[in-house]
Amino acid sequence: MTSSSVINVVGIGGSLRAGSQSERALRIALSGAEEAGARTQAITGSELVLPFYDSGIPERTPEAERLVEAVRGADGLIIVSPGYHGALSGLVKNALDYLEDLRPDTRPYLDGRGVGLIAVAFGWQAAVTTLDQLRTITHALRGWPTPLGGAINSAEVKFDEAGGASEEKVVNTLRLIGRHVTEFARDRRR
Repeated sequence: MTSSSVINVVGIGGSLRAGSQSERALRIALSGAEEAGARTQAITGSELVLPFYDSGIPERTPEAERLVEAVRGADGLIIVSPGYHGALSGLVKNALDYLEDLRPDTRPYLDGRGVGLIAVAFGWQAAVTTLDQLRTITHALRGWPTPLGGAINSAEVKFDEAGGASEEKVVNTLRLIGRHVTEFARDRRR
């Protein structure tokens, strides 16, 4: 946990398309964290274009270093992945693989951090299986998935450029996930 009184929440996700449905979902969830008093940072799209993770190569690109340092300083995370063919995207999975660099830290991996998880896919099956995979990865990285996760079917829900969505209940759910991450971090700090 960071030493300041400010809760830092890092959002990771989206796709290579700027303003993708999954990136818009991430930004709504981060707005919920901000409403709860967190300082937020989003690492999305082109910022996630990293070389394939290889633990045998110690050199890191500036983008990979930025990702690892952001997570190292985070009190909580929100991770959003598009669902591609029933699974999380390679872009997001590769970014999460870089968290192996946190293994030797005093607080390794995602230890002690609340993690909000959201999957956005064109269909319920891919949204739900992607969310399940994100939960499994978070557990493996010693993170604490929030009880509420978001499985968003983009065949039924569309996000807009103004920070909203075609269904207000989806916006409310995403904001709640962001608030839960912030509240978990605040409770852990106490």
